[in-house]
Amino acid sequence: MKRSIIVSGGDIDFDFALSFLNEKAYSFLIGADRGIHFLRKAGKIPTHIVGDFDSSTEGDLEYFKENVQVPVYTYPSEKDETDTQIAVELAIELKSDEIYILGGTGSRVDHLLSNIRVLAIPERKGIPCFLADPWNRIRVIDKPLILSRQELIGQYVSLFALGGQVEGLTLTGFKYPLVDYELAGDNPMGVSNEIKGEKAEIFFRKGLLVVAESRDSAVCGEPCR
Repeated sequence: MKRSIIVSGGDIDFDFALSFLNEKAYSFLIGADRGIHFLRKAGKIPTHIVGDFDSSTEGDLEYFKENVQVPVYTYPSEKDETDTQIAVELAIELKSDEIYILGGTGSRVDHLLSNIRVLAIPERKGIPCFLADPWNRIRVIDKPLILSRQELIGQYVSLFALGGQVEGLTLTGFKYPLVDYELAGDNPMGVSNEIKGEKAEIFFRKGLLVVAESRDSAVCGEPCR
């Protein structure tokens, strides 16, 4: 399986991200803009570097240009796509089977909202794509999904409609089940559900659904992977 890990320019928990890269095998490691600062500090060599580099230090970019042979794709700062979107589209071009984004959450809510929408791009091509940090793993799905309790990041599973209504939403194996429900984009009722047994199923006929696995930071302890 070809896995791409993108290190983006949002706030990064250093220990979590380093452990994540050490523990998950990957085919491609893509540094997006300020994400290359973490990669340099962590001693990780990316396979590709992309961005407009308006938020990265010149020293980081020059370091990789001078010390390793890494393809660098430079874009103008005034562009339609975000650096994270460009990195995701590159991962798709590289025929990735799975994509993870580190540094895609952080303190900027506008960037988080943008990156959640970016998750839909690979999903529509059948490629699972996740935003990951020490407390959350977020993906967008356009088809039914079975969740295993053992594989969850934390206790909570939240579901939100993205870009319109999710039709026929049925949840089985959850603390709060649903049957053939029409979930509107402005309805927050899907927050903080829980799996009762070992597995739970998310079924719907049409739409895009944000699936956020979360745990409280106060009980996180070791970095969540």
